[in-house]
Amino acid sequence: MDPIDTDNHPDEEMPLSMDRDVHHDSDLDTMERTPSPYYDENRRSRSDRRVAFIDVPEQSETAAWDEQTIERTPYADLEGQRHSRWSHEFDVTEVPLASTHPDLEGQRHSRWSHEFDMTDVPLDGPASTHHDEKQYDAIEIEGYHHDEKDSEPPKDTNLNFPLWKEVLFIGVTVMANFLSLAALAQSLAAQSIIARSLNVTNVADESWFSASYSLTAGTFVLISGRLGDIFSHKRLLIGGYLILGLWSILAGLSHYTHSQIFFDVCRAMQGIGSAAMIPNALALIGRAYEKGMKKNLIFALFGAMAPWGAVSGFFFASLFGQLVWWPWLFWSYGIAALFLACAAVIAVPGRPEVNMLADDKSRSQRPGMDWTGSVLGVTSLVLINVAWNNAPAYGWGTPHVYVLLILGVLALGAFFWVESQASSPILPLSQLTWTVSYTLLLLACGWGSFGIWLYYIFRFLSELRHLTPLAMSAQITPVLVCGLLAAGTSGLLLTHAPVAFIMMLSMFAFATSSILVGTLPVEQTYWAQTFVVMIIAPFAMDMSFPAASVILSNAMSQEHQGLAASLIVTVVQYSISIALGIAGTVETSIVSKSQAMTPEGVLAGIRAACYTSIGLASVGAILGVLFFVLTMIRFMRI
Repeated sequence: MDPIDTDNHPDEEMPLSMDRDVHHDSDLDTMERTPSPYYDENRRSRSDRRVAFIDVPEQSETAAWDEQTIERTPYADLEGQRHSRWSHEFDVTEVPLASTHPDLEGQRHSRWSHEFDMTDVPLDGPASTHHDEKQYDAIEIEGYHHDEKDSEPPKDTNLNFPLWKEVLFIGVTVMANFLSLAALAQSLAAQSIIARSLNVTNVADESWFSASYSLTAGTFVLISGRLGDIFSHKRLLIGGYLILGLWSILAGLSHYTHSQIFFDVCRAMQGIGSAAMIPNALALIGRAYEKGMKKNLIFALFGAMAPWGAVSGFFFASLFGQLVWWPWLFWSYGIAALFLACAAVIAVPGRPEVNMLADDKSRSQRPGMDWTGSVLGVTSLVLINVAWNNAPAYGWGTPHVYVLLILGVLALGAFFWVESQASSPILPLSQLTWTVSYTLLLLACGWGSFGIWLYYIFRFLSELRHLTPLAMSAQITPVLVCGLLAAGTSGLLLTHAPVAFIMMLSMFAFATSSILVGTLPVEQTYWAQTFVVMIIAPFAMDMSFPAASVILSNAMSQEHQGLAASLIVTVVQYSISIALGIAGTVETSIVSKSQAMTPEGVLAGIRAACYTSIGLASVGAILGVLFFVLTMIRFMRI
């Protein structure tokens, strides 16, 4: 840019010796000088009479300024306050991009501040100057990547921790996913042992051991993410660990009550603890690190905890159930959760970078809580889920089953209406963009199919191949090694390949593993198909979860990072739970109660349920291909 002609503009810049935070009021009748930090950090002052605000569209590297333009236009500063730009007569022919700034319509412009004073003018008041260093920072918005040579580099918000504390921070956040999947798997391995202890004889009732946990884990997660946005993600993470630990200990005590209902309630409360942990752990990671390889690798590590948690939960359930005493499975798990709660108090910071809304704003500025929408949302999801999971045991002809479904659908409709009218909705419909909605649909198909075959493969190995819990645990150990390989592959791909491509690969992995489980012969060596399933399945989990986390984290605004994490976990957990109910309905419709007691009937029922899994996974694979193709088309057009 050519230097300003100071002969025509006598108010040239002069050094100013004053504190950086000094502000001066001015209007058109004054010639007061106001301080402004240069990009080269030289302290200068300039007359307010020759100020100009220049907007440069993101596609342009230069901007022409019409010297006849004298107007005040509204804009929003970084704190969300409404001001106006005062543009005085100024002849500037070219303005290189210096830093980015979104206007009220969300358009990206640049704000050139090297030669001009930044003047904030209240919409309903006279021109006045106000300086805030934040105004000079580049703002990064999803879908836009400006050249670093054209702008100031953004401030690094990565954690400035000692190495040991950062490792502990990563550990307590990723372990949330580990414990979540461990809790899901722990009731599968010891299911028959727990059922005998609680005097449960109906197989359909046994499915509630897992479904009750997934129900609340998927239902309450949306509220916990919003509460994290309001009260800080650190508090919700610690609270989640505490709830999970305490109710795990109570679940072990259900042995003395011999009550399935009490045990199912404890499992449901475990799910609430998990719901509080997962989205807030993801939000902490999302807010603590800038976009880049490090953030992607941590997301990949978070995803890797899914297979490790599932295998560990299954192994310890088998160990305690077969060799020790099954209550110790839940007691040891509860102790581990309480220990992590204490570690989170030390490791998770309360810095603004991590708790941006809760720690950096006053209580009056925090987002509100939509309690009406929360009640309707939770009620609708619970009623629909209970209806689907009770249908296999009672049949769809039972009044309470279809009445619950009808009430749930009505409550869901009311929920969306309330959200469209609420001032602080827990699910802002504006955030459900095409990319977000499509990604959630892919997750529902993939993880729903996973929940089905995970439950039925253990029934297959136990009831048809007659393996002990420890033998089944030994057969799934390849998941541990493959889980690490899958996590490393996911982290590498996230930095070198389109995220939509990774999502497509994960859908193929879900479909392949579902097909292999659905076609397992009873009399077959472990290495032929079961081993292959254990190799492929971790790639499905470890690719889909971090890929979806990156997509939603980038697609949604910074203040909705907790919501982004909540949506992912809601879809994952809820799809697992409701898919089990759908598969159970298919199983009971194919096999009668008398046939279900025979090996042939058991095999037919498991086959029918696994075909449901194949159908869901196949739909996910087709949609995954379309998602990748459409994403590439949009990218090429840009």
